[in-house]
Amino acid sequence: MCGIAGIVEFHGKQASADLLSLLCAKLAHRGPDGEGHWYSRDKSVALGHRRLAILDLESRADQPMVSTDGRHVLIFNGEIYNFLELRRELTGSGEVFRTEADTEVVLAAWRRWGEEMLTRFNGMWALALYDVVDNTLFLARDRFGIKPLLYALDDERLIFASELGALTAASPKHARPDENVIRRVLIDPFGVEGSESTLFRGIRRLPAGHYMVVRNGHATSRRWWCTAENLPEIPQSDEERVRHFSELFREAVAIRMRSDVPIGTSLSGGFDSSAVLCAMAACDRDGTGPRGAKGWRHAFVASFPGLDNDERPHAELAAHWAGVVPTILNFGADDALAHVDQVLESLDDIHIGLPTAVWRLYRAMRAAGVRVSLDGHGADELMGAYRQSRQSAAFWLRNWVAAFTPGGTWRAALTDRARLGFLRRQQYLFVRGRMAGLPPPLPVVAEADSLPDNWAGLNRRLYRMFHGTVLPTILRNFDRLSMAHGVEVRMPFMDWRLVTYTMALPEANKSGNGFTKLIARQAMEGAMPEEIRMQMRKVGFNSPMPLWLNGPLRPWIERLLAARVPLFEELVDEAALGRRVLALQEARGWNWESAGRLWPYLHVKWLLARLDAAV
Repeated sequence: MCGIAGIVEFHGKQASADLLSLLCAKLAHRGPDGEGHWYSRDKSVALGHRRLAILDLESRADQPMVSTDGRHVLIFNGEIYNFLELRRELTGSGEVFRTEADTEVVLAAWRRWGEEMLTRFNGMWALALYDVVDNTLFLARDRFGIKPLLYALDDERLIFASELGALTAASPKHARPDENVIRRVLIDPFGVEGSESTLFRGIRRLPAGHYMVVRNGHATSRRWWCTAENLPEIPQSDEERVRHFSELFREAVAIRMRSDVPIGTSLSGGFDSSAVLCAMAACDRDGTGPRGAKGWRHAFVASFPGLDNDERPHAELAAHWAGVVPTILNFGADDALAHVDQVLESLDDIHIGLPTAVWRLYRAMRAAGVRVSLDGHGADELMGAYRQSRQSAAFWLRNWVAAFTPGGTWRAALTDRARLGFLRRQQYLFVRGRMAGLPPPLPVVAEADSLPDNWAGLNRRLYRMFHGTVLPTILRNFDRLSMAHGVEVRMPFMDWRLVTYTMALPEANKSGNGFTKLIARQAMEGAMPEEIRMQMRKVGFNSPMPLWLNGPLRPWIERLLAARVPLFEELVDEAALGRRVLALQEARGWNWESAGRLWPYLHVKWLLARLDAAV
C-alpha cells in the first residue's frame, strides 16, 4: 500500500524534478517507509512512489521497480493477495524472482500476459507501468475501485496521483472548482465518486475496472471489468449456497492475512466487522498458509459512552469470542474540536459527517505498530444493510422503484425530482437555482450495465449502490482516513469471487425471515457470537454528530458561516442556510438526518475557504 504519482510530458520537455518531489511530498502520509523517483532517458517521463512496506520489508522491494531487462518500470499502490499462486505459475514458466514482494509479480505478470494479467489478480490496486521501448504508459485500477487514481490531462502533459490534494498542489491551473459537481454533491453526496468527475474541472478519476494507455501524447481508456458479465453459476440448494458462501468468505479472509507486518481490525461490534474478526480467529486456528501474519490479535474499537451509537458491548463480545483483548478509544463532546482541519483535509473530498473517530482509530493502530486492518466494508451494499425499525415500508418501496423504473437518464431525472422535493420540504435545500437549473446526475459506467432479466428490485438497487453510489464513496473515505496514518485497509467482503457469487444469488438468499444479509448470517452460524449474528439493529460507524453539532461545534460553525467565500455565495443561499443552522442550534435540534443533510454545505464552504486562502 502506497502513494503513486507521475508526469508525462508530450512535446519533448523534461519532467520537473521539483514537481515530482512536490507530488510525493503531498502523498508522504500514504507511504511513510520510503520514497523513490525514476526518470526516462530523455526525462520526459517521471514516476514517483511513497512506500508503505507490507510484503518484503527489504530495500530490494522498493519502488519504482525496474524489470531485470530494464524495459518496464512499475509503481503500484495496493496488494495482490494471490501473488504467491501467480508467482508459482510464473516460476514454472521460467521467471526468476529476486524479491518476496507482490510488486515484482506484477512486473512478471505484465511481461507474460500483458493487460490480461488484470483478470488474474485477486486484490486491490492502482498501478502505472511504463514501457521504455514502446514509450507507453499503462495505468490501471482494480475491479471495484478500492484504490484511487486521479489525473490531470491536457495538450502539454499528463499528471497523475493517488489523491486530489497532490494534484491541486502540483497543478493549480487544473484546480478550478467545478460548480456543477459541487452543486451535485450538495444535493446528492453519494452521486460523485462513482463517476469520472471530481470537485475540480481539470482533474478526472480513472473509473473502477478501467485502464488507460498513454502513447505519443494521446490517452485512451477502456473498461476491462464488468461484474454483471462475470456472474457464476450458483448451486441449486440453499444448503449448498450457504456452504459455498462460507468457503469463499473464509478464503477471502485467509488470503488477506498474508503480511510481513502486524495486522488487526477496526471492530465496530456490528455483524460485518465481527464476522471478519471471528473468521480471522478461525483461519489462524486452521492455518492461514504461507505468509500468514502471526501478529493478528489486534482489534480497535471506537466507543461513544452513553450514546445510542455505542456498540462497545458487542465489540467486546466479538473480541472475547476471537480471543483478542481490544483497544478501546472513548469519544465524547470534548473530542469534537480536536483535529477538525486535519480530518477534513485527510478526507480529500466532501463527506456527510466529521469522521474524527475513524481517523483517530487508524492513528491508534499505527501508533501500536499495526499497519494492516481487515475491515467489513462492502457487505451492506453486497447483501443489504439491516432494516431499521419502522423502515420496512421504505425498504420495500425503494426496491419496488428499482425494479420497475428503467435505468439511464430517465430514472436519474425521476430520482432527482423526488430527491429535490424531499429536500425542499424538509428545509435541507439551499443550492441556488430552481429544479430545472440544477446539474444533471453525473454519468456512472455501471449504470448502463445489462443486468439479468430475473433480477428484481433489491438486486438491481444493490448493484447500483455497490458500483455507483454509496460504496465508492465509502471506499474513498476509508482509503483516505486510514492512509492518513499509513494503515492499509483490506476488505474480505470485496473479494471479487465472493462479490460475483453473492451478486448472482436470488434475493431470497439476501433478504428473508425479517433479516437482510441472510446468507452471511447463515454461513456464520456457530462461528461468531449468536447475539451479534442475529441482531437486526444497524448502527453506522460515525462520530456522534448530533451531540457535537448541538454543542461544542457551534463556535466553529459560526466562524465558518461568518467567513466571506465568494464562490460559496454564488452557489448557496447562505442567509437561508444560516437561519436553518441557527434554528437547529438554538433548539438543540440536530439529529442524524439533519446532520447528514447539512454538513456537506459546511464542508464545501470549509474547502472553498481553504482554496481561497491558498491563492
